[in-house]
Amino acid sequence: MTTLLEVKDVKVRFRMGGGVLSSLGLGLGQEVEAVAGVSLTLDEGETYGIVGESGSGKTTLARAIGGLFHAQEGSIRFQGTELCGLSEAKFRPHRKHIAMMFQDPIGSLSPRLTVRSLLTEPYKIQGMKDKDLTSEAKRLLAMVGLPAEFASRFAYQLSGGQARRVGVARALALNPKLILADEPTAGLDVSVQGELLNLLASLQDKLGLSMIIITHNLNVVRHITDRMGIMYLGRFVEEGQTEDIFAQPQHPYTLALLAANPEPDPDAQLARIELKGEPPSLVQRPLGCEFHPRCPFVQELCKSGTAPAWAGINARHFHRCHFPQGSSAQGAEVAEVAEVAEV
Repeated sequence: MTTLLEVKDVKVRFRMGGGVLSSLGLGLGQEVEAVAGVSLTLDEGETYGIVGESGSGKTTLARAIGGLFHAQEGSIRFQGTELCGLSEAKFRPHRKHIAMMFQDPIGSLSPRLTVRSLLTEPYKIQGMKDKDLTSEAKRLLAMVGLPAEFASRFAYQLSGGQARRVGVARALALNPKLILADEPTAGLDVSVQGELLNLLASLQDKLGLSMIIITHNLNVVRHITDRMGIMYLGRFVEEGQTEDIFAQPQHPYTLALLAANPEPDPDAQLARIELKGEPPSLVQRPLGCEFHPRCPFVQELCKSGTAPAWAGINARHFHRCHFPQGSSAQGAEVAEVAEVAEV
């Protein structure tokens, strides 16, 4: 298969402001690393899921790939072209090949514009003056299963599912190669979620799209992705084929996320890990394994200054854990209910 996207050791930092942060002694002008050295590859026609709690850095990573945030270190190569360091003018020709679907299905649509204007705005931004905008709006609506008369509606006249379909149609306007979908099913009923995921899968097959799905909903990941990365404090702690991670999770954080997810199979035997407390501050990252303050299997090595390196259980499944699930150190504990101490 042809590789479409290569992300290598990407770091995204933000400078903190004053106000309350300064009064707490966090330092004016101090930088925090929201994405701390992430690598991934994406093939043409493939779907990759990025999973993690709020604040894990998954949306920041997606926006760096889409050129909305600047990566201070690392490499982002799209169709063989390095995107990091490009000026806005030089990035613009690539932007039409990378579309982003934002999280809020209605709030991400301007209330002042009709659906027709929303769908055809990308043509105006790219300076494409040879398009019949009315015909294009109808074509895009038809692609996502909405009638042509929706072109005259405003965002407030749409249901959440309809608004999300408009967002999909807008993302498809410029025939992109890659769609970055941030929480595509957020706020939608379960039945509507299924309809949307089926629509995305159908469009992917029809158009040969590649997709990166950013979500905390593991059911979405299991339904639609080929590979996935589990993100914690701006880093991947586990990465691999989706089916492998669901079948044999290695990192305790992955176990906790899976344990909190509704399991349709009543015979499934999952470790019951209750994830308590909040992630540590990005300003003061823990030494060693950054998950250790919340980990039920923590040992002295985890608290030391030695961070776990990438290790593979096979050629397509990797993790960062000194004592992965299934090791002798965890074997007896992993079958029992474990509670993580409050941070």
